[in-house]
Amino acid sequence: MKNKKRIRYLLWIAIILLAISFYYLPYYVSKPGMAKELRPIIEVEDGYDEEGNFMLTTVRMGRANIYSYLIAKFSDYQEIYPMDEIKGEDETDEEYNVRQLHLMDSSKSAAIEVAYKKAAIPIDYQYNGVYVLNVVPEMPADGKLEPADRVFKVDELEFTSSAEFIDYVSSKKAGESIHLTYERNSEVEDVSVNVAAFNDPENKDRVGIGIGLVDDKELNVSPDVTVKTDEIGGPSAGFMFSLEIYNQLTAEDLTKGYEIAGTGTISPDGVVGKIGGIEQKIIAADKAGADIFLAPNENDAKDSNYQEAVKTAKDIGTDMRIIPINTFDEAIDYLENLEMKQ
Repeated sequence: MKNKKRIRYLLWIAIILLAISFYYLPYYVSKPGMAKELRPIIEVEDGYDEEGNFMLTTVRMGRANIYSYLIAKFSDYQEIYPMDEIKGEDETDEEYNVRQLHLMDSSKSAAIEVAYKKAAIPIDYQYNGVYVLNVVPEMPADGKLEPADRVFKVDELEFTSSAEFIDYVSSKKAGESIHLTYERNSEVEDVSVNVAAFNDPENKDRVGIGIGLVDDKELNVSPDVTVKTDEIGGPSAGFMFSLEIYNQLTAEDLTKGYEIAGTGTISPDGVVGKIGGIEQKIIAADKAGADIFLAPNENDAKDSNYQEAVKTAKDIGTDMRIIPINTFDEAIDYLENLEMKQ
């Protein structure tokens, strides 16, 4: 009888523990991810080979349950983020995923643009419209447009930038109707939407339809370049993409035989921007055997990624060199002056 009670008691404990593992808290937890060679991901047609490697660094991010929250709470290199720091207010999971994937697409485009310009290779731009990132609840577009829709005509007019689209819509008066032509799942559709005043105080004097948007444009280049990112989201790999693309475009091997990791956003003008999770990326790069880590310096800001990277590198006792980088050109100068690995 006592054994049966003990078994029943243990069974209830197991059920409760299992149920707790499926109960998610309003937090996200990030932890060290991986450092992955970029050569298998990026291929420039007839590109040059390299002796070393440029590496993409990542963090692992997921919703926190009670277990992962407690582990992160007592871990030096796991971070806890309130949900509203990761997802925007009222942003759905679908909108978040669309935003992350499009940020990755934008970072790829910027990386290609920077690398080909540096290599003095012409780029042909094709503007496809505006890409819907999110839809504001209770605004006119709510229920009519969806994240990932591509709007390419307004009142039968085509535009060459999202700024032109915004200016046209903003020129309307609240209550006026506009006709949108858009593509969803490879099918072209039409919808009429009334323009309305925004509800938030910052935009109270403006009108719109209530969508977050960015330019949807293609870069046509020769030689062709393929960047395979699958389901990877976010913009933080852009800088390292640009280095790998440029290295394959030019005869000089910038890796000089080193394993070179790094991180940072890249803008079309070559500025390297701050990212999240730099501490976890340093750990991932060190575990992968990187010799050098290129970190965004943000023009010597006291709280720059570079400063955080130096601190983490010291804490874990790595031999990896941490190099401050502000721009793509600055990174190229550093790599061109790097001595060959012995």
